Amino acid sequence: MRIDVIAVACALLIAVALPGAALGAGGEVPLMRAGNDIHNLPSLQRGARNFMNYCAGCHTAQFMRYNRIAQDLDIPESELKANLMVKGGSVHDTITNSMKPDDAREWFGNVPPDLSLIARSRGPDYLYTFLMSYYADPSRPHGVDNRVLPGTAMPHVLSHLQGVQNAVYRTESGAGGAAVKEFERFEAGTPGSLTPAQYEEFVRDTVNFLEYVGEPIQAKRQQLGIWVILFLLLFTALAYFLKREYWRDVK
Repeated sequence: MRIDVIAVACALLIAVALPGAALGAGGEVPLMRAGNDIHNLPSLQRGARNFMNYCAGCHTAQFMRYNRIAQDLDIPESELKANLMVKGGSVHDTITNSMKPDDAREWFGNVPPDLSLIARSRGPDYLYTFLMSYYADPSRPHGVDNRVLPGTAMPHVLSHLQGVQNAVYRTESGAGGAAVKEFERFEAGTPGSLTPAQYEEFVRDTVNFLEYVGEPIQAKRQQLGIWVILFLLLFTALAYFLKREYWRDVK
């Protein structure tokens, strides 16, 4: 019994200490590991900048307030207003977009979703892979498609940073000997303003911020959880030795 209790406690400690596995549904597309770190404050600050400059025009984050971002990410209110609050307003406002729903339906066919909980519902690996997987497709309205979400209505808003890569396919025999095109790799196409390594860091920072937005208390929760588990381990040990002392003379 004692061994079972210790084993469970150790398992809980490991679960709290180690980062969670990617839970995003990628279908048949293998997900790349985002490798983001919500404890990395500079990364979160860069991610906030990226989100406001490239995402907030179309997407909302209705469960996140500007002043919470400033407080958690150590951003002075003056810098918050000057660089992140592009629409103005109060620091107590939630993050809204500047696009009207009717315009969104006309341009994209539907209204861009709120991104407050996208990292929790899809997982950071899904988001990272999605933003890395645009490729040229002249048949699509915006000239690009995405391997993770084929037929996506979202244009490649980061194309001037990444460039537009090409998808390379190989032909294999399918059922009944029919030729089937299988994805092999991406190759360089039209270059962007960032190197591949710089673009990967840009995407990782953005995903890091979205994971933070999905659960702003996550970093503090994990730190507190470690101390709670350590306390439980210590209490278990004390309770065990106390039990031995009480039952020492009982035969």
